[in-house]
Amino acid sequence: MKGKKEHMCVQPEALNREALFTDETGNFRFPAEPEEGEEVAFLFRTAANNVDTVAFVEESSGKVTAMSKTNSDEIFDYYESRLTAGKEPIRYCFQVKKANEVCYYSRLGVEDELPTNGCFLLVPGFSTPDWAKGAVMYQIFVDRFCNGDLANDVVDNEYVYLKQNVVHSKDWNKYPDQFDVCSFYGGDLQGVWDKLDYLEKLGVEVIYLNPIFVSPSNHKYDCQDYDYIDPHYGVIARDGGETVNPEEFHNRNATKYMIRTTAEENLKASNQFFSRLIGEIHKRGMKVILDGVFNHCGSFHKWLDGEGIYDLSGKYEPGAYKTEGSPYHSFFKFNEQVWPDNNSYEGWWGHLTLPKLNYEGSNTLCQNILDIATKWVSEPYCADGWRLDVAADLGHSSAFNHSFWKDFRNAVKAANKDAIVLAEHYGDPSEWLKGDEWDTVMNYDAFMEPVSWFLTGMEKHSDEKNLRLFGDGNAFFKSMNYHMSRMMSGSLLTAMNQLSNHDHSRFLTRTNQKIGRITTDGPEAALEGISYGVFRQGVMIQMTWPGAPGIYYGDEAGVCGWTDPDNRRTYPWGNENMELIEFHRYMTGLHRTVKALRLGSLKPLLAGDHLIAYGRFLGESICVVAVNGHTKEQEMQILVWQLGLKDGESISRVMLTYESGYNVGKISVPVIDGKVVVTMPPVSSILLATD
Repeated sequence: MKGKKEHMCVQPEALNREALFTDETGNFRFPAEPEEGEEVAFLFRTAANNVDTVAFVEESSGKVTAMSKTNSDEIFDYYESRLTAGKEPIRYCFQVKKANEVCYYSRLGVEDELPTNGCFLLVPGFSTPDWAKGAVMYQIFVDRFCNGDLANDVVDNEYVYLKQNVVHSKDWNKYPDQFDVCSFYGGDLQGVWDKLDYLEKLGVEVIYLNPIFVSPSNHKYDCQDYDYIDPHYGVIARDGGETVNPEEFHNRNATKYMIRTTAEENLKASNQFFSRLIGEIHKRGMKVILDGVFNHCGSFHKWLDGEGIYDLSGKYEPGAYKTEGSPYHSFFKFNEQVWPDNNSYEGWWGHLTLPKLNYEGSNTLCQNILDIATKWVSEPYCADGWRLDVAADLGHSSAFNHSFWKDFRNAVKAANKDAIVLAEHYGDPSEWLKGDEWDTVMNYDAFMEPVSWFLTGMEKHSDEKNLRLFGDGNAFFKSMNYHMSRMMSGSLLTAMNQLSNHDHSRFLTRTNQKIGRITTDGPEAALEGISYGVFRQGVMIQMTWPGAPGIYYGDEAGVCGWTDPDNRRTYPWGNENMELIEFHRYMTGLHRTVKALRLGSLKPLLAGDHLIAYGRFLGESICVVAVNGHTKEQEMQILVWQLGLKDGESISRVMLTYESGYNVGKISVPVIDGKVVVTMPPVSSILLATD
C-alpha cells in the first residue's frame, strides 16, 4: 500500500551455549588448589556481549552471587567472582541468564535445571603433586622387562608354589604358559637400571613398578615380606642350600629359597641396591611409584608362614598358621581354632594363597602397614608414591576402609609431602576422592574403557565386543564427561591413563576386534588382524587427553597379548618395532612441549560416526586433536573459535597418523570463519598446535 512503512522484525541473538565454559584448572580457577584462608578467583566464559548476567551458585547454601565482567576479547567475555577458602569443601556451579532464558553450568556442561550432580568441587588444602600432573608414566612388570643379573634368577625346583615346582624359562622370547604364575624369566631391578637410558630417551618421567617385595610368584601380588626387596630382583649376596625334589610338592626342604629370601645379607643388600637405583632414577629427573598390596598378603608371608619357610630358617617369630600363640594371630581372621597348620583363615575371594589382612582385629597390623607405607617414601629410599592394589576392598567395612585410607594419606604425606597416593579402582571413585584419601586412580572409567570401545568396539579384556559403542563419538564424549565429572581436576590431571596393563589385554591386540584368550585361541591369534593405524589413534588420544599417559612396557615396541597371563610377555629386546618406538618418542615429546597438553582445559569440538575432535588450551597454547575411524578419507570442519582461535590466525599440524605410518612435517592450517578444515586419511588422527 502506498505510503505504508515496512518494518523489519529483528530477532534477538540467541544464547550461545557452545561458548559457555569454565573448569577447575588454572585457566579458570586460581589458585587451582587453594589452601585454607587463601582468596580464590573463579572465572566464567561467555560469548562476547551475549548474556545479561552470570552468577556463582554455592550448592550447600544456595547462595547466588552476581559475577562481574572483568575482561573481554573479540570472541569472549569473562566474568569473575572471588571468595576466601574456609575449612569446608565448596560445591558450586554457575547460572547464566539471557532475557527469559536461564541455564546452569557444572562439570557435566550446560543444563536447563539447577544440577543435582556434577557440581564443581573445591577442597581447601587438597592438592596433587605437580610433578605427576600430565607426567609420562611407564609401567614395568619386572620379571618380563630385562634380565640384568643372571646370578639372582630363580632356578628350577627352587621351591613349590600352588603345588607346582617353579621353573626358570631358558628362552626369553617364549610365550607365557596358560598357567604362568610359577614361570620366571629373570627380569630384575638391575635390568631396569640397564635400560634407564632407553626410558629417558623414550620420554618417560615416572616409572611405575609392579610389586618388587619378597614374594614367591612372578607377579608378586602375594607379598612375603613388605620390609625387603625380593633378592631375586635385587642382590643375592649369600647363596646355598638345596632345591626341592620334583616329586615332593612341599617346601619343608626348600633351603635354597629359604636362604635367598630370609638371610639378612640378601635382604639388606637388596634394599641397599634399590636405594641406589632410586637415586640414579632421581638424578635423571624421573620418579618412582611402588605397588602397595595391602588388602591381602601371601600365604608365604612371615606373619602367616603357611609354607614353613621362616620356621625353617629358625630366626623369626612363629607365624599365625603355625601356632595360636603367634604374635601375628590377630592379623588374620581364622574360622576354626585348629593348630598347628591352621588353613581356615580368610582368603581374598577365597584364595588361600592370598590371605586377607584382618585390620579391624588388630591395631598393631594397622600401624605396621602405615610404618611400611612411610618407610619406602622416606630416606634412604624416597620413592615418590604408591599405587594401591584393590584399594576399595581393604578391610571388612566401608567405614573402616575410608578411615584407614585417611590415616594412610596422612602418614604418607607427613613423610613425603610430594608423594602420590594412586589407587586401583573399578567404578565410581568419587567417595575416595574428596581430598582426604586417595589423590587419584588408575583411570579405567574415564579413559581406558571409553577409548577402547570407541576405537575398537572391544572391552578391555578382549572378552566382549559391542558394535553399538564402536565408533560412536557421542557415546565416547558422554561417557568421558560423566566419569571425569566424578573427579576434581587435580585428580584428573594425575590419573594414570593407560591403553594396556598387566590385568587387561594389550591394546594392539584389541585392534583386531576379536574376542579371545590364550586358553581358547592360543598366543599367535593375539597378533592376527591387528591395526597399527588404530593403535596410533589410541596413542594419540592417550598423549593428548587430560591425565598422566601410562605406557605399559612393550606396548611402544609392538607387543601383543590376550589378557592375563598373555599380556605379561617379555620385552622383545632385539626384535622391537623401531618405528613404533620412534612414534612414541615423538608423541611423548609433543606431550611435554605443548603446554596445553599437560595442564590445559579440555573442550569437545565434534562428535559423529567414527569421528571425534577436541581441543586443549592453556593461555596462548592451543591444540586440536581429530580422529577419523573410517576406512575412507574424510573432510572434517572443526569449530576452533571455541578454543579462542580467531579468523586470520593459523595453527600448525605437528603430527598426522595413518595405517602405514605417521608424518611429523609441519603444515600451517588457517582459521577461516571460526573453523579449520582438515582432510583426514583413512584410520587416521591429527594433532594441530600453536606452540
